[in-house]
Amino acid sequence: MARVEDRSVGHAPEEGAGAAVLRYGAVTNATESAGAERLAVAGVELEVVRRGAGRPVLLLHGAQTVDPRARFLELLGRHAEIIAPSHPGFGRSARPAGFETVYDLVHFYLDVLEALPHEKVTLIGLSFGGWLAAEVAVKCGHRLDRLVLVDAFGIKISDRETPDILDVFNTSPQEVQRRSWHDSGKWAPDFNVLSDDELVVRARNWEALCLYGWHPYMYNPQLKRWLRRITVPTLVLWGTSDGIVMPSYGRT
Repeated sequence: MARVEDRSVGHAPEEGAGAAVLRYGAVTNATESAGAERLAVAGVELEVVRRGAGRPVLLLHGAQTVDPRARFLELLGRHAEIIAPSHPGFGRSARPAGFETVYDLVHFYLDVLEALPHEKVTLIGLSFGGWLAAEVAVKCGHRLDRLVLVDAFGIKISDRETPDILDVFNTSPQEVQRRSWHDSGKWAPDFNVLSDDELVVRARNWEALCLYGWHPYMYNPQLKRWLRRITVPTLVLWGTSDGIVMPSYGRT
């Protein structure tokens, strides 16, 4: 049963026929994010941030990849082993030829769960990653012990004429920035001080988000009917100032 609140992770498993093999490795490119590693699953190589020790947590990021310097990683890492990959096509992760839909990502993360050397993990999804996490939980609940959805989208709750999710691709960047933060003047990134490499990563994230989530825009028409298959304890968290997807969407 979901609880809703408003609030302002290796080694390779045994290889068998069809097994998804996971390998961690050190960063080999000097332009990679500080503190990031590489992770290979089923022939796909990803950038991954890892922190902490304890209960394994697979963290699926939203429109932007997880900054290795993010304060919340340190806080979560005090209680758990955090595994935060950049989705294929995001950050500095490769996008395999033909990866073009949310379902390519969902099935890839099913491979990741099979490859992780843990019987069960806690799955956390942020925003777009919350959509992926819900889809994964519908299909693979036996590998999860808990599910956390943070400002997640992926379903349609209103009629076809009423937008549930801000169209970030057809809204001015300044307005998207304003609606993405409780206090954008304090917390939003200053693009003027980002390095060229950081700007390229953000542009790549935006391009990948558009590729995977454009049509239909940021939801799966079938997902809502199958959410009933999620039986693991689930926590739904929402920022009261979220202007991309309102808290009322989260309550629904």
